[in-house]
Amino acid sequence: MRPLADLMRPNKLEDFVGQKHILSEKSPLYNLIKSNQICNCIFYGPPGTGKTTLANIMANYVDKKFYKLNATTASVKDIQEITGSLDNLLNYGGIVLYIDELQHFNKKQQQALLEFIEDGRITLIASTTENPYFVIHKAIISRCNIFQFEPLKVLDIVLGLKKSLDKLLNEGIKVKYSENALEYIGEISQGDYRKAYNILELAINSQVKLVKEISTEYIESLGQSNLRSDSNGDEFYNLLSALQKSIRGSEPNAAVHYLARLIKGGNMSAIIRRISVIVAEDIGLAHPNALTVVNSGIELALKVGFPEAGIILSELVVYLATLPKSNSTYRALNSAMSDLESINIGDIPKHLKDAHYNGAKKLGVGGYKYPHDYPNNYVKQEYLPLELREKKYYIKQNNKYEESIKKYWETIKK
Repeated sequence: MRPLADLMRPNKLEDFVGQKHILSEKSPLYNLIKSNQICNCIFYGPPGTGKTTLANIMANYVDKKFYKLNATTASVKDIQEITGSLDNLLNYGGIVLYIDELQHFNKKQQQALLEFIEDGRITLIASTTENPYFVIHKAIISRCNIFQFEPLKVLDIVLGLKKSLDKLLNEGIKVKYSENALEYIGEISQGDYRKAYNILELAINSQVKLVKEISTEYIESLGQSNLRSDSNGDEFYNLLSALQKSIRGSEPNAAVHYLARLIKGGNMSAIIRRISVIVAEDIGLAHPNALTVVNSGIELALKVGFPEAGIILSELVVYLATLPKSNSTYRALNSAMSDLESINIGDIPKHLKDAHYNGAKKLGVGGYKYPHDYPNNYVKQEYLPLELREKKYYIKQNNKYEESIKKYWETIKK
């Protein structure tokens, strides 16, 4: 039996499932396809969300020859051979070229592709699982429309599976299934349509009896759940971002959820690095001791290793999510770094320069007041360059520690 994904691949828009945010009826992309027009496109999104299927559908709506290449194995020479066949394409109005995983073309290859786009020899439809703004040449992006594909909803996957099963029934293959079983497949597929089809195909082909029965129990026995691993690529960085934003937003439940997904990927060093950044960037002076606590926890996690290290990381994540927050030091550094690029920062005051060498006095270096020689270990003197004298990089935030420090220095510096 042919794979279900091939057997049931839609060939018209009405059969396409999901991605309603870009392909609902009367949407711009829908109208373009229906009016037999195809623009240069980049489809961006996770695997199994319909990028290749939609490219095939679009090609069916225009009078052009459709070619497919995979950038992991193809070269510019392959594109040249395709465009070289234009004169032999009788009854065709041009070429639609679909390049899967375009990010695997290097910069030189992507630049060469521009020639064929600009002179109209091909209409390009490219797909990528990584953020195109990071991995695709800007000149190609500027000539293409970018459409972002999202993981499919369970209801969309169930609808697609029902269409597959109807096709099988029409071809005389007897299948009994429950709604719960299809919903379970949709759940464990985690938005990946192709994975759902593969699970359904395995469930059918693994039964030797005349009437195939698709039940939740049987799907569970196939052992196909929990196989997805978010351990690299665009989705991995999205998870790190979601973890930090959940901690910053003081939402421990969400933080633990994203931590669990990151742990499943197995990249402990990336998790530890992000937690280390979070404690300084988002907790900061609201609870300075958090740096020490997190550092100790990280050392323990590294000693223990996965899977038990996950328990330690979970404690750190919940700890950080429930602490008061301050980004005053983070903002101070960003402001100072910005000034380095945009204004005249001036010279270091002479009394702060190194004076431990012969001739320093002749250069006017000196005059530094040693604060520990003064009451409360403080003496007033200029520290910033003259040009930045009025600058305020550190601005305290409203939390117990920073309030107490402010009051202390107000007393000392009065």
